[in-house]
This record gives sequence, C-alpha cells and structure tokens, in this order.
Amino acid sequence: MKILFQGDSITDAGRDKRNYHDMGGGYPKYASAMIKEAFPNTEIEFINLGISGNRTDQLFDRMYDDIIAIEPDVVSFLICINDIWHRHSHHIETTDAQVAANYRAILTRVKKQTNAKIVILAPFLLDNEEKEAWRPELDSILPLVRSLADEFADVYIPLDQHFEKALKTQPEPQYYSGDGVHPNQNGAAFIGKLYADAVAPLIASAK
Repeated sequence: MKILFQGDSITDAGRDKRNYHDMGGGYPKYASAMIKEAFPNTEIEFINLGISGNRTDQLFDRMYDDIIAIEPDVVSFLICINDIWHRHSHHIETTDAQVAANYRAILTRVKKQTNAKIVILAPFLLDNEEKEAWRPELDSILPLVRSLADEFADVYIPLDQHFEKALKTQPEPQYYSGDGVHPNQNGAAFIGKLYADAVAPLIASAK
C-alpha cells in the first residue's frame, strides 16, 4: 500500500526533498509512525510531496509527476491556506471561486486517473493577532472545501473544528501553533493522530 501526503508547508514541514520517503517534522511524521504501529504486518510506503508555499493552482500544475505518476492507494490533501495568505503577502488575488475550481480540477483528475482513496483535511487558522483579519476569508473557503469533500473524498477531517474543540482544554491559545498557521510539535502530533485514526479504516478494508 502506498500513502501519499500532499499539501503546502504544513505537510512539507522541512522534509528532505531529495528523498520523498522523508516525512519531515510535521504531521506526516506522526501519522506514518502511528499507522505503522497500528498495522505492523501491512507493508506501507509513505511518501511526502508537500511543498512549502504552494497554493491550489501550483499543486494542480504538478499533478502528474507528484500525484498521478505515484499511483497512490491513498492520497491526502491539506491545501488552501496559501491561497489566502498570498492575497496579503504576495498580492496574488486568487478568488474563492478560483480556489474551488483549482481544487475541483485536482480532485477530478485524481478520481479519473488513479484508484486512490481521497482524504481531505480542512485548512485552519489558530490564534494569532496578525492573521486574525484572515479569518473571514477562511470562513468563506471552508464550506467550499467541505462541499468538495462531500463530493470527492473518502475521508474528511475538519481540522478547524477539531482544533477549536481541543483548544478549550489547553493551557494557552498558542499551544498548537505559534504563528496560527504552522503547527508546532503539539499541533503536528495532534493532526497526526486525527489522520491515523481517520485513515485506519481505509487500510483495514484494503487488506
């Protein structure tokens, strides 16, 4: 079985790009370790091809080499936050409609050109004063992502909702992330556990 992690810097997390089996320091590191522990007798190849800074259009541009040609059994996507971020930092005005169209095009090709099960993780924004102005934009994109997940995904992980609930039990608002976007080790482990739990039925059913 081949599990492919796709996305931006949250997935990339400093991985060694010379070796796509390197999981980096983010949630793929934790998810892959937990999945290995849960399925010790199942041969699973984990591949991380997240690229820091990627928007949905950039992920679409590398679709063939980095998704289709890999022929994954499971492919997960955590994308969209840079479509918002780059409106503010790079003056790249990707509209919500364009984000949805890009994402739909990616998912459509995956459905048509692979046999992969699709996992969609919702983008999220945690506590950070500088980025709080982005929240209405994220709130606008989240229903689009959920709608696409309802149409295309085998598994949907609403990270925004999971973080909102979990933060109520944590000692301080930046427990999972210092900048509101990039998870620290607490945040990466939190996502990794959600991922491993959500994907486990897909692995079990394929055995």
